[in-house]
Amino acid sequence: MTTPTPTIVIIGRPNVGKSTLFNRLIGRRAALVSDMPGLTRDRHEGTATLGDHEVRLVDTAGLEEASPGTIAARMTRQTEQALKKADLVLFVIDARDGVTPADAAFARQVRSAARPAILVANKCEGRKGLEGVYEAFELGLGEPIAISAEHGEGVGELVSEMMMALGLDEKEPKQQSRAEAAEEKPAPTRPIRVTIVGRPNTGKSTLVNALLGEERMLTGPEPGLTRDAIAVDFNWRDHPMSLIDTAGLRRKAKITETAEKLATADTHRSIRFAEVAILVLDAERPFEHQDLTIGDLVTEEGRALVIALNKWDLVEDKQATLRELRKIAAERLAQVPGVSVVPISALAERGLDKLLDAVLETYDAWNRRVPTPELNRWLRDAVERHAPPASKGRRIKIRYIVQVSARPPTFVAFTSQPKGLPKTYIRYLTNGIRAAFRLPGVPIRFHLRKGENPYADRG
Repeated sequence: MTTPTPTIVIIGRPNVGKSTLFNRLIGRRAALVSDMPGLTRDRHEGTATLGDHEVRLVDTAGLEEASPGTIAARMTRQTEQALKKADLVLFVIDARDGVTPADAAFARQVRSAARPAILVANKCEGRKGLEGVYEAFELGLGEPIAISAEHGEGVGELVSEMMMALGLDEKEPKQQSRAEAAEEKPAPTRPIRVTIVGRPNTGKSTLVNALLGEERMLTGPEPGLTRDAIAVDFNWRDHPMSLIDTAGLRRKAKITETAEKLATADTHRSIRFAEVAILVLDAERPFEHQDLTIGDLVTEEGRALVIALNKWDLVEDKQATLRELRKIAAERLAQVPGVSVVPISALAERGLDKLLDAVLETYDAWNRRVPTPELNRWLRDAVERHAPPASKGRRIKIRYIVQVSARPPTFVAFTSQPKGLPKTYIRYLTNGIRAAFRLPGVPIRFHLRKGENPYADRG
């Protein structure tokens, strides 16, 4: 007996990115996409592949409150009909707009339809959409999946959630033992973007040449030789990477030439588009003010950080120096405790394997998702060990915690008094998460929202 193809219906108000998501999931441009609200008037249908399973995908017109007999009313009625036939609903909101009254009204409609639903917070690229992700919990549809349909960010996680919701993860086309499944690692779909940053003349271009095994970058003793941020692809132990060599960042007061100003802006842009930043320090003059400024810039942008101590062959008492420099890193880059500090010699091509191992480990931590049940078991233990202090005579309750996104790991805790929780306690929770779930060397975002358990049944 043939199993019927599941139907997934994408709904939401106009212009939240439903058609962009539809095109992304079916792998081709089948629905028109524009900033003009109401462009989609009819239902579009297509076939998408989730793992090894085909599903029927339905892109609907935007839900609108409209007068009877109007085109908008007929569009809404079509969407309501599609909703009744859905095996799974993707309810899409625009995270940059936050939760609008229309979103709240249509979410009630989705809940009353009693169909399995996934809440999708779209347009989450950059920081602007994060606040909307936090607000999305108010819709009573569970934990939102933060994505950017246009850029493909978070879509892999959404597909996994869709498969689980439809029970497709239980159907394996070929038999495979648990041991084989555990050992099997998915191949990266695109190179890891690694940017090389640091003060001028610390050996960044020499490091890139050493990693590539060829003279690709112009090197020399003259500061500021590199002007452009240049990306070069290479493979290391079956891990594709895109290395970006950047111009050295100096203090603003020393930036005078127009070309160097452009190079500095290019370096900032490279950090924003990177996934891991290798901060190259001169081991004979490490952790100068500008080194720390660059480290702060990397973590403020939410990128994973690895420190390369270059010119290590010139250091005499290596063990004592390394202990001291790791201690300094812990003190002066306190926002990323446990950051990897790897001694290397780019010129002699030493320590490069350990450096790239650190890049991969840090990249994995930066991408890590912690299951919500595990997080809340940890939270109960953390609160039992050290209860939140009272504020204005009332005990603060922390009711629930979720991870809303990775890259970097971002968490939201729901509490009775968000403004009453002191920074020291927030730091206690953040450091506890970092230690419990192995997140060294990556910035962690931790936010507080007022409210109950967002999974509570709202009917």
